[in-house]
Amino acid sequence: MSDYERIRLVILGGAGVGKSCIVKRFLTNSYTDKYRSTVEDLYNREYDLGTVTLKVDILDTAGDMQFPAMRRLSIATAHAFLLVYASTSAASFESIKRCFEEIREQRADFQEIPIVVAGNKFDLATSHREVRIEDVSEWVYCELPKLRVKVLECSAKDDYNIKEIFRSFVTLSRILPQGQDDGSGTSGLKRRSSAYVSTSKGQRRTQSPNDSTVSGRDRGSSSSTSTSADTNSSLSEPRSKPRSRSLIRRSSRKAKQQIRDAQSNSDECIVS
Repeated sequence: MSDYERIRLVILGGAGVGKSCIVKRFLTNSYTDKYRSTVEDLYNREYDLGTVTLKVDILDTAGDMQFPAMRRLSIATAHAFLLVYASTSAASFESIKRCFEEIREQRADFQEIPIVVAGNKFDLATSHREVRIEDVSEWVYCELPKLRVKVLECSAKDDYNIKEIFRSFVTLSRILPQGQDDGSGTSGLKRRSSAYVSTSKGQRRTQSPNDSTVSGRDRGSSSSTSTSADTNSSLSEPRSKPRSRSLIRRSSRKAKQQIRDAQSNSDECIVS
């Protein structure tokens, strides 16, 4: 039975920015202009990556602050965050700033959590833009350095950059693509969890050091093992060399003694 990993993605942002529209466009490729206030909706999806099944829970939260306990719980249990604002609303950008402050207050590991900041309603930005992506990037990369974060704009209505949002989480979560990507963001992915590492270590032990498929990390470990062996060998040589020289000296002395004895016997024979 294949191993599996479950990841919870929590979507935060103000009311009416299109959080639910992004999720529905991604999951069902559908869109509606009708607005319905969200309390909390949970979606799930599975991806078969070969050696592991990736189970993704997508939690769509309320855009207002009527349920603070639910909000705190969702932040505490998240593995990744999608912060959504509307490019046509400066107030929505201020809202995701407050969302991030909540994350920073509740999660000591906030710098290690994958975060995507998405500006929705890009289809209206040409005529009604209030938030420039340069301002968002400046806030993220200048005021909040050392984060695992990506900034982009999208449109749930036009299906622009929607898949790229979720593909970004794959990269930020260090589920790295190996080989070609089939466009779904799940082709040839390599999991970097502790379970995967333990399995891959067992596989490395069965590989030959000369195997051409060994990765750079494996080659590094092989070279370090070889260096260690050479070091041990060089350390053992000084103990063996004196032993060899002493044997040579004893053999030499014995041979010389035999020669002297033979000469002495020869002289004795001549005298007699």
